[in-house]
Amino acid sequence: MNGGMHTMASRQERATNGQAAFVGQPLTRTEDERFLRGKGVYVDDVKRPGMVHAVVIRSPMAHARITGIDASAALEAPGVLAVYTFKDIADRSTAIPIRLAPLPGFERYLQSALANDRVRYVGEPVAVVVAENRYLAEDACELVVIDYDPLEPVTSVEGAMADESLLFEENGTNVASHYEVSRGDVDRAFSEAEYTRKERFRCHRHSAVPLETRGLVAEWNASSQRLSIWGATKVTFFNRRALAPMLGLDVGQIDMIEVDVGGSFGVRGEFYPEDFLVPFAAMKLGRPVKWIEDRRENLMATNHSREMECELEIATRRDGTILGMRARLWSDLGAYVRTNGGVPLAKAAQLLPGPYRISDFHCESFALVTNKTPVGTYRGPGRYEANFFRERLFDMVAADLGIEPEVFRMKNLIRPEELPYEVGKLVTYVPTTQYDTGNYPDALKQALEAFGYEELKACRGRLIDGKLHGIGMACFVESSGGGPAESARIVVRGSNSFALYTGVSSSGQGHETVLAQILADELGIDPRCVEVFHGSTNHVEQGYGTFHSRAIVMGGSAVKCVAQKLLDGMADYAAARFGISRDAVSLRDGALWDAGTGTRLIGLDDLVRRAREGDASAAQALEAAGAFTNDKLTFSYGAHVTHVAVDPETAQVEVIRHVALEDIGRAINPLMVNGQTIGAAAQGIGATFLDQFVYDETGQLLTGSFADYLLPTSTEIGDIQAITLQDHPSKLNPLGAKGAGEGGIVATGAALANAVSDALRGLNVQITELPMSLNNLSRWIRQARNQ
Repeated sequence: MNGGMHTMASRQERATNGQAAFVGQPLTRTEDERFLRGKGVYVDDVKRPGMVHAVVIRSPMAHARITGIDASAALEAPGVLAVYTFKDIADRSTAIPIRLAPLPGFERYLQSALANDRVRYVGEPVAVVVAENRYLAEDACELVVIDYDPLEPVTSVEGAMADESLLFEENGTNVASHYEVSRGDVDRAFSEAEYTRKERFRCHRHSAVPLETRGLVAEWNASSQRLSIWGATKVTFFNRRALAPMLGLDVGQIDMIEVDVGGSFGVRGEFYPEDFLVPFAAMKLGRPVKWIEDRRENLMATNHSREMECELEIATRRDGTILGMRARLWSDLGAYVRTNGGVPLAKAAQLLPGPYRISDFHCESFALVTNKTPVGTYRGPGRYEANFFRERLFDMVAADLGIEPEVFRMKNLIRPEELPYEVGKLVTYVPTTQYDTGNYPDALKQALEAFGYEELKACRGRLIDGKLHGIGMACFVESSGGGPAESARIVVRGSNSFALYTGVSSSGQGHETVLAQILADELGIDPRCVEVFHGSTNHVEQGYGTFHSRAIVMGGSAVKCVAQKLLDGMADYAAARFGISRDAVSLRDGALWDAGTGTRLIGLDDLVRRAREGDASAAQALEAAGAFTNDKLTFSYGAHVTHVAVDPETAQVEVIRHVALEDIGRAINPLMVNGQTIGAAAQGIGATFLDQFVYDETGQLLTGSFADYLLPTSTEIGDIQAITLQDHPSKLNPLGAKGAGEGGIVATGAALANAVSDALRGLNVQITELPMSLNNLSRWIRQARNQ
């Protein structure tokens, strides 16, 4: 893929000649025109002839045996076509498979599409009602009588570890997985330490709340024996492979069609029970079936995330040099292991050492099932949690040793001459990993300078106008660009028309714009000439989707490689047809040229016409497909610095300024990266103070509406400054790119907790758990005053 038309102008050469180089330019998003004009097509906009509607009946009990289901009255209700329960799918294997993080033991805790004899969380699907419209289906749900025999719920990691009430009696334990990872000799490090400290931390349960809730439309064509599904996203090819055997189909009989998506942040597009139930109903009834969840369903049934506890211990010298670290992690998985439920725990263990020189490290991890909604990934899974645990402990240690927090970090950050840095095998299911390129101390230095840290240090802990001021910081390193491969296909449709098909999916990030920029640079065309088609399974032979900040690292690199393959094909065609050297062929102004003589050989419109007339060699020259393959991760890195003011009487926290800096190697579109970072930081600020799923002791979700589950508005997030560095491109892909979009959230909890603790230092309030909600913070202040 990398040989071929060597005379084709490179990006730098075109820029020198006055031609636009689009990679690196802050172009506005091409997608926005249709969104702002109301022309986006979301799953609820999909309407098929004869379409009917499904509503899921969900368990009101956190833990109970199902002793009977009577759907007779519902089946007699007007417009009701079917009521499906577990007995209707009992002859099928509907256990939802693991996609990522196959930790040992997880295979024993999978979820079936419908509950059989037991329910294990509030919101678990028990039955599905299908009717002519949604209103009739919802009315019929009230007529289905389900008898439950309550069981003792497990609602905490302590309860899960005690195994007093078992979710899966046949397994004999609520510990779904227990494993240990390490590097170096941590016992030796602690034996040589001049100082140690151990603390227990807790990160709360919360998750993404996309503007658009989940939904699907499925249609079975009996004559062609094909199933079409609208609304799948993120990992459509995996979902198709998972669904096909459940329905007794070949994967080639299923088309998953990605429409516009109103946000994901990790939770949309994974394989959920409804991803089987809706197509199943469509095949059974022979009619298209639509399902759209309401907001309460979204809050209690879509993947939760983040709930994790950590016992973290550090060993240092008196001068602050870190010798070793050891940890124990407890992750609350909820009731079942979902497709990627182990990722937060696995990545937290891997990234607990962060960007620091900690050669001796050990972590023991417990993945636990409880009677809560199952978990998955949420933007920066495991990173947000690990950074909070580590960076809070670092501030405590620095205070104990009488060292300024920035000095402690600078002393221990991995230096550029130490990169690539061996991380070791800290994730059980992937090979040994290396941090690739970077300058971690310089990132912190630049963040502090942009923040004006030296000038603001004087306000730390001071009471100004009735508020205590504090400054916090946190450093991070972030893995991205997960392999093994990504695919692209390019079709020339005319001199000013190019179709780009990609295996990556989009949920609003702007991939259509960025991928067009990459292709435009490779072909020397205007990005507006490129139409991007993404996500759907009929675009490329194989795709891997969008997760782990991989869309540009992997998908963008695939576009770059396949573009070169297209140029090679056109060079071969022109050389054979016109009898010139293939190295003399160039593409410009919508035509192929002989660069040596300056002769125009053939226009792309003419080439397209020839292909339509049956010229096989012309048709072959107009299309190229291929993949970029890489099994090594890239690592972005950076620092957050934040300034808060805390009212000690009301516990209100004002975020005055928050700086989020990240080196992503190469920004294809700096404007979009800036927006992604600001949006991620806003999510992180909201998560740190507001977002929280709260359960009572019976396993009932108490924050199941926006009256209780609070989200940030512009008045809560403060002034956010995003700084994007491109100082150290990755050497692992042809773009030099690292992941972007998660670095803005991963250190927010850590930096903000350090800032609030800094403000309340005079009251001796130490933040060891999140969220810093009004209730929690006011309680901690009262407790500190009463000590």
